[in-house]
Amino acid sequence: MLSRFHKALSKYRLIEDGDNILVGLSGGKDSLCLLEFLAKRAKIHMPSFKVGAVHVRMENINYLSDSTYLEDFARQLDVPLHIVNTRFQVIEGAKKPACFLCSWHRRKEIFNLAQSLNYNKIALGHHMDDILHTSLMNIFYQGHFSTMPVKLAMRKMPLTIIRPLCLETEQDIRKYAELHNYKKQIKQCPYENESTRSSIRKIFEDIVNLNSESRYSMWKALESEGKLIE
Repeated sequence: MLSRFHKALSKYRLIEDGDNILVGLSGGKDSLCLLEFLAKRAKIHMPSFKVGAVHVRMENINYLSDSTYLEDFARQLDVPLHIVNTRFQVIEGAKKPACFLCSWHRRKEIFNLAQSLNYNKIALGHHMDDILHTSLMNIFYQGHFSTMPVKLAMRKMPLTIIRPLCLETEQDIRKYAELHNYKKQIKQCPYENESTRSSIRKIFEDIVNLNSESRYSMWKALESEGKLIE
């Protein structure tokens, strides 16, 4: 996993000297793994960069992580952790589903904090499976071939989004989390099973069962079409 992590940093040029990186720490296994890998990589000093973390608590969604655990986790890695509280209104019958609204408001808080504290990059814990799931969703529901880029320079903000776990699989991260005794979240989101992404995940699993190399074929297609860096 560390080899793939370092390969992603190098291949897609995700980190440069002088970067100040803010990790979106949800409290799930992916973001915990990302924070651990980045914090340990920062101690090598080649390139030289700093790492901070932010945890956004959505007050009106029953999806809580243990803040004390996250604070201890970040402290052991010598990483400053910022905890932000916010909320949004769930409107019955609205065009935008609750998952979209929750994600949008979380991102908004992360972007605002990053700019106010002079972070120039935001690191998110999406892995290869997440990126491929998004590609399938865009094909089936949006009619175009695209995905969440591994590296995305924001046009309206002086920020770049990076996804350093892009070459990792969810299965490997899950095993790593179990081996290192990551603490699971207290409660799951009440809207989690209602999302389109959950259905796409099942379709993706069927595809991989048919052909174990399919994930790498899809990744190669995204890469060759220039969809991984924007």
